[in-house]
Amino acid sequence: MRLSAMGDVAMTVPVLRAFVKQYPTVKITVISRPFFKPFFEGIPNLDFFAFDEKERHKGFFGLLRLFLDVKKLKIDAFADLHNVLRSKIVSLLFALSGKKRATVDKGREGKKELTRAENKIFEQLPTMFSRHIKVFEELGFRLNLSKPEFPKKAVLSAEITDLVGEKYQKLIGIAPFAQYDSKVYPLDLMQEVIIRLSENKDYTILLFGGGKKEIEILDALANPFKNVINVAGKIKFQQELKLISNLDVMLSMDSGNAHIAAMLGVKVVTLWGATHPYAGFLPFNQSLENAFVSDRNEYPKLPTSVYGNKIIEGYEDAMRTISPKKVVKRIQGLLINPN
Repeated sequence: MRLSAMGDVAMTVPVLRAFVKQYPTVKITVISRPFFKPFFEGIPNLDFFAFDEKERHKGFFGLLRLFLDVKKLKIDAFADLHNVLRSKIVSLLFALSGKKRATVDKGREGKKELTRAENKIFEQLPTMFSRHIKVFEELGFRLNLSKPEFPKKAVLSAEITDLVGEKYQKLIGIAPFAQYDSKVYPLDLMQEVIIRLSENKDYTILLFGGGKKEIEILDALANPFKNVINVAGKIKFQQELKLISNLDVMLSMDSGNAHIAAMLGVKVVTLWGATHPYAGFLPFNQSLENAFVSDRNEYPKLPTSVYGNKIIEGYEDAMRTISPKKVVKRIQGLLINPN
């Protein structure tokens, strides 16, 4: 069970792919929001159970109905990969019915030590992937993520190729937004990144986002260039996933798009502001060399937050310490040598 958010749900996918390969006789049922169902399509021995937040599974009695609905599937063990009140209630109900259950340890104390302003302990914490592995180990399933397998690049429909074209040598995705402003690279610097990349006519650059305001900004970024295309709002989410699977590299903030690209086996370059990959949210199978963090010499209280929702006065321009030139150079390097 993992209900939200987008990036967190995406981070379960590589672990579940490893699980079904290493335990092919075990059936998995994923409980999550209907919107995330496309993440899990094509994974063998995996079913998706849609969590109906607004009606059937709303409130305490809704969670009781959820338990009874899922119990009908003859569940032997329950893995709580969320560790919030709702998932804890369902987990407890399974325990009371005599089933095995295990809950993810989010390492909240370690994250507090990493993000506090005073007496900060700046060290790498376990990744969310390793935390998920521990849940399955508690249930009796040891997992190895050292040799991950990813889905093949999706075949693009005519609707998508009409939008992005068919004749391109390198396909670069850019997702310049995040839930919180403290995680968003300044627009003028992102514009510089796009300008530098667009100079190479072998590159087709695709801009990702959502919502009216973001689409307007992306249109303004794309309009001056023939090889920069805003795909936001023009295709459905499932089509967007297929398109992302065809990227050669994705440039993203510390946000859901980074984890979506990573779960599909795409190389990801990430930019970090108030947050830091040491909190355990570096996208799956990505190198720390591909994660550009704000300068801690200039902004020593970084990271100030696990999720970017905590604002510290004077740290608004922290991401300006990340050089657009270096970001472009890293992307170009990955396009030449993906390994």
